[in-house]
Amino acid sequence: MRYVIIGAGAIGGAIGGRLRQAGQDVVLVARGAQYEVLRERGLRLVGPDGAAEVAVPVVDGPEALELTGEDALVLAVKTQDAITALDAWASRPVEGGGTAGERLPLVCAQNGVESERLALRRFRRVYGMCVFLPATYLEPGVVTVRCAPYTGALNLGRYPSGADETARVIADGLEKANFLAPVTSEVMRWKYAKLLGNLANAVEAVCGSLAGEEEKSLVAKARAEAVRVLDAAGIDRATGEEQRELRAGRVEVRPVGGGAPAGGSTWQSLRRGSGAVEADYLNGEIVLLGRLHGIATPVNEGLLRVANDFARSGREPGSMTGAELARAAGGV
Repeated sequence: MRYVIIGAGAIGGAIGGRLRQAGQDVVLVARGAQYEVLRERGLRLVGPDGAAEVAVPVVDGPEALELTGEDALVLAVKTQDAITALDAWASRPVEGGGTAGERLPLVCAQNGVESERLALRRFRRVYGMCVFLPATYLEPGVVTVRCAPYTGALNLGRYPSGADETARVIADGLEKANFLAPVTSEVMRWKYAKLLGNLANAVEAVCGSLAGEEEKSLVAKARAEAVRVLDAAGIDRATGEEQRELRAGRVEVRPVGGGAPAGGSTWQSLRRGSGAVEADYLNGEIVLLGRLHGIATPVNEGLLRVANDFARSGREPGSMTGAELARAAGGV
């Protein structure tokens, strides 16, 4: 199997880099400065075990790669960029006939729960991946990972449910690359549990930290709203105990010397000045479900609005206090 990693940022770079280090067949898909640096110098992967220079094949788009029936596509772009990527890849021809959307498995290695729905409109074989992989991408060509002894936990399963041989083959390659990759028939339970955790991303990005009492209070209120909404919608999710049991002693955040500053995915987007963040598919998912089920979600609405304002205006992450955020979010 060849892994085609669409989006070579923090998550895509970490997965692709570890796969390549393990001798797996992998191609990274990148753009702009990231593509240029990866093509010229390769990937510098920094972690608790030190730094490594990884020579990895890279292309700048689907037109530069001939797909075969042995390929698995791993979608690792942010959800706001998913439609563009999915449309670009679904129609690509595959050696022997047919298109990628008709023949190839596509794994959604992203936060939130929307990309799988978007993908299933374009791909017949869609797999969800719950990504617990603290990683940072701030500088072209450099990705920092923070966990050991496994680099991350990547729960994998067929979407909307089920487990099959393809999932097991993909997971086997990931485990050989130092990932914990359990195959599950209910992968979305894990992704909804991760969604609850990711509601803090907006607070961390805007305030720069989750340590203050105001910040903790906002996160707690956002999660309480989410629990009410998910319960009303009848959406099951993995428990905190299940998550701790999976990772305990195996996927632990450890010190990294010489790596990039730590920060979540939304903080990193603001730091890079990308102009967009994934809040629409994190806090925004709770807002959507609240509106569908008649439950008010003022905290998540406020956090969503402020995070998007930061992205559109190019405001620096961490430039607002928790008290200021609470007021800006509507006094929640």
